[in-house]
Amino acid sequence: MPDVNEIRALKASFLGALDTAAALEGMKAKVLAITPEAPGADIAPEDLDELARLTLAHAVSSQALRGLVEAMRARRSVA
Repeated sequence: MPDVNEIRALKASFLGALDTAAALEGMKAKVLAITPEAPGADIAPEDLDELARLTLAHAVSSQALRGLVEAMRARRSVA
């Protein structure tokens, strides 16, 4: 029988990673709109700050999900 709390944690971690991925998707248009060849082209400081925040959140949530998956695999003796 599966561990109910483990499955709940898996779902929460998975949804957290998806949420941060969706937030990054929200920055897609701003990042892709930058034309490096255009004079003075750059990313706005507030967008760069938001990108830093979102990438950190995504990295943390993805690593948490990965750690949980690896722990689940180890408990199930799947290599």
